[in-house]
Amino acid sequence: MKQQHRLAYRAISEVSQGKHGAITKLLSYVGVSRQAYNKFLHRQETVWDAQEKLLEERITYWFKQHHQAIGAGKILSNLNRDEQITFDVTIKRVKRIMGNLGIRCRIRVKKHHRIKKQEQYMQDNILNQNFTATAPNQIWLSDSTELSYGVNGQFKMRLSGVLDLYGRVLIASNLSKTETADAEIEVFRRAFEYAGDVNPIVHTDRGSAYTSKQFNNFLVPYEVTRSMSRPGTPYDNAPMERWWNEFKTHWMDRHPMPKTYEGFEALVKEGIHYFNHLDRSPARNDLTPVEYRNEAA
Repeated sequence: MKQQHRLAYRAISEVSQGKHGAITKLLSYVGVSRQAYNKFLHRQETVWDAQEKLLEERITYWFKQHHQAIGAGKILSNLNRDEQITFDVTIKRVKRIMGNLGIRCRIRVKKHHRIKKQEQYMQDNILNQNFTATAPNQIWLSDSTELSYGVNGQFKMRLSGVLDLYGRVLIASNLSKTETADAEIEVFRRAFEYAGDVNPIVHTDRGSAYTSKQFNNFLVPYEVTRSMSRPGTPYDNAPMERWWNEFKTHWMDRHPMPKTYEGFEALVKEGIHYFNHLDRSPARNDLTPVEYRNEAA
């Protein structure tokens, strides 16, 4: 039975309750016979029908649970861990049902307005866009991004973070008014406090905080390997840039802008918890970043 007819029959059944002659008029408008409609009413639900109904409910649930910010792949990851789904589900089936329900994720818009700056010779881009880690704490990426709060968004803060490339876990964060060496030292102090005795590759851009003597002297005792992006090449730190983009688009932009600093701080912390502990992905075998990281521990 076509999906359109099934939905039409359900609608007719609900709308025509207690209304004399309504079924005949509605069937005529839809263009189906009374016989086909009666067959639908007395049709027993099949296993497939029951599965479809349950999938519609659970797909809608997970889509809303993740603030309408996940696509078919991540929905499938959640369905694979959903105790109510006891049968195999394919990505094709998820996409079809999402289409029937009229739901889809808001995707990131690629930015084409960037002007490529003149290349400069660099000798310390150790990472060289090799975004592959086989274990936790091999490669850390760091950057900061600007966020707003207040009645009219008049207050600005910098959110600094350290991202472990393995599993894409934001292992440390720090809010400050500006990007300073002190702010970046604090976020790395928290990262080492979290991770323990490790010696990762630390990759950043060439912002003044990261090139400062104060910041680099702080890192010396940890025996890290420093790596830096080339000037005007944000893709050299692409996973970190993507993390900020998704954090803003799929979290901050989907909540009312906090009016107070306390509300702003709470929203940021809740968002980081979401992406670390709740965001499942097929790229991580349907695990969250923290689950994926813990499996390797």
